[in-house]
Amino acid sequence: MVHVTRTIAGPTKATTPTPPPLDPLVEAIVADVQSAWCRMRTGASERLLRDGVSMAHMHLLWLLADQGPMPMTRIAEALDVSMSNATGLIDRMEERGLVERERVPDDRRLVLVRVAPAGQTAMEALELFRRDHMTRILGRLTPAQLARVHQALRDIRAAYVSERGTR
Repeated sequence: MVHVTRTIAGPTKATTPTPPPLDPLVEAIVADVQSAWCRMRTGASERLLRDGVSMAHMHLLWLLADQGPMPMTRIAEALDVSMSNATGLIDRMEERGLVERERVPDDRRLVLVRVAPAGQTAMEALELFRRDHMTRILGRLTPAQLARVHQALRDIRAAYVSERGTR
């Protein structure tokens, strides 16, 4: 004869697993990269805002540049916003000439949003700003420092490709 014992426990709280402690050097590198990235992003954001382009606009422009023309439903899903919020965002961007809406000839109900010439210009201006900024920063380094940075970035890229390939 088999006896089954059943224990009933009270409600338990969901816990987030604690990540393993990082090597102190890794923690320092992560903190330095985050700090530098934050400063560069802030500078780029200020530049965009002067040109009348918000970070939300840039995010959507990058999304459209990467994915190609998208219907409003996919945009709302990708941004994790309601259709009305996505429509308002697209309306404002269209007023600024950053995006264009086009109806699909085979299904006139379907409207695709794509990057307009002014949106392409905004993305190129931001990339030019970033490139110029990075060039000025790297111009402050010695040839030996530049060689170390170059090798480190190559190593990081290879590790990224390796990590991404395992997922």
